[in-house]
Amino acid sequence: MTAQSRTISPLAKFALELGPLGVFFFANARPHLFTPLVGALVPENLAQTGQLGILTATAVFMAATLAALVIHYVLVRKLPIMPLVSAVVVLIFGTLTLVLRDDHFIKLKPTIVNCLFGGALLGGLALGRPLLNVVLDSMIRLTDEGWRKLTFRWAMFFFVLAALNEIVWRNWSTDAWVNFKVFGIMPLTLVFALAQTPLIMRHTLPEDAEPAPQGDPNSLIE
Repeated sequence: MTAQSRTISPLAKFALELGPLGVFFFANARPHLFTPLVGALVPENLAQTGQLGILTATAVFMAATLAALVIHYVLVRKLPIMPLVSAVVVLIFGTLTLVLRDDHFIKLKPTIVNCLFGGALLGGLALGRPLLNVVLDSMIRLTDEGWRKLTFRWAMFFFVLAALNEIVWRNWSTDAWVNFKVFGIMPLTLVFALAQTPLIMRHTLPEDAEPAPQGDPNSLIE
């Protein structure tokens, strides 16, 4: 099997995306179980400050995110844009969180990532090149109008997620924010994606139609 023909099953892709979030939630709830792994980065005396859970979860989340990225590359021999960008932001803001002992940085990460994605999609629209078909790696075939509409909707959705993240972490406890990050963002994304089905069906290209050439910038490392 060549690198070009390798694909990842939807179940494996979902597991790689959800796995680090599950580890993040569990480490925040049971930080002492991870002390042997991250004790050098997160000393247990931080329990007195109430930060042991979120800092332990941050360290474990960074490792799990990197592991998921490596597994994805091993499976398909390429790194897709969105997980790669998200991993870079996780490493940057996670490092700031651990070094400065300030959980504001990791809480800002979803805001930054979603604003980057939303801005990139709107920028592509402004330049006359919807980028969503690149991100989706040709999983669906739409008319140009369909790509424009779907790209705009996803851009707005990313900005809504960024706003929701800001509202939650600034007004509720750290545990409430962790619950929102793990059990709120993913279900909202799935519901929104399903809600786009009518638009996709209206603008799907016929089987014999040729989609507009888009190149293959989805893979940054191949």
